[in-house]
Amino acid sequence: MADVRPFRAERYGAAAGPLEDLVAPPYDVIDEAQRADLFARSPYNVAHLTLPDSEHEAARALRSWRERGILERAPEPSSWVLSQTSVGPDGVARTRNGLVVALRVTPYGERIVLPHERTHAGPKEGRLRLLRATRTQLEPIFLLHEGPRVELPSREPDLAAGGERLWRSEAALDFGDAQLLIADGHHRYETALAFHAEDGTDASVWMMVVLVSAAEDGLTIFPTHRLAQSVNGVRGEPIDAPGDELPGVVLYRDGRYELLAGNGLDVDVVDALAPSGVSYTPRREEAVAAVDRGDAAAAFLLRPTPLEAVFERARRGEVMPQKTTYFFPKLTSGLLLYPLE
Repeated sequence: MADVRPFRAERYGAAAGPLEDLVAPPYDVIDEAQRADLFARSPYNVAHLTLPDSEHEAARALRSWRERGILERAPEPSSWVLSQTSVGPDGVARTRNGLVVALRVTPYGERIVLPHERTHAGPKEGRLRLLRATRTQLEPIFLLHEGPRVELPSREPDLAAGGERLWRSEAALDFGDAQLLIADGHHRYETALAFHAEDGTDASVWMMVVLVSAAEDGLTIFPTHRLAQSVNGVRGEPIDAPGDELPGVVLYRDGRYELLAGNGLDVDVVDALAPSGVSYTPRREEAVAAVDRGDAAAAFLLRPTPLEAVFERARRGEVMPQKTTYFFPKLTSGLLLYPLE
């Protein structure tokens, strides 16, 4: 049974400045240039905690901010309704709603929380050092369930920044029979499990998550296209430049398009071909432009992975290649923090 509960959130106080200057994307999508911009935007931007020079610096900053009232802890536990409005890579504006709660972390073997992508040791090691030092869940992870959609309150939000709105909620929380699919945050979920295994406290078994119904109108999966430095001799059938709807996995190189044969989902087809020097982009035009600039030898252009296929694989206990899904928008960091004390 999925065990969720309200939590005593920590949030920026008035002394911190405008909330728009304090929030940031998740740590794993911020490049060096964006990190520098976020650091310059405010000395209290959450990126100083999520992407610090060292985990010890993050812990020192947290202590200082708390002492100076930059961060304030809610006196009582609550859950939060979150609404995000954004324009996707396809240029379409959408709104996606969810519920921010604390979730008791459980091993994958209990089949309550289901992964769908492979993880790597390096990111988990870094996140674990940071969690040890701060004892704070600095960013929520994104989970899907097949229950009803959340209802937005009719009053003004308690927090707002850009397209983000948050309301405190006193609604009853019942996700007992739900299986929760990790949409975004596999490394952080596994880090939370590892931290609780070594810490052993009741506080450390909880983590901050956003639960979104699979029935949400604004829930969209975009593809993540693959850029490769070598395609290892792959050949396909030459085709004209495809329109918005791809006919299958399309290989772009030397100004030409080729349709590739293969079985399974698009991500499986490319994974079986084992290209080397792979990087990723959710924007098709960026993938093509990178090849034209000579930054990559070729681009594999993919169709979105259907959500039903992701759930099906996860329920079978199968994980998919890295960057199988690109849920947009990413969750914003810095709206709420969750101290594990």
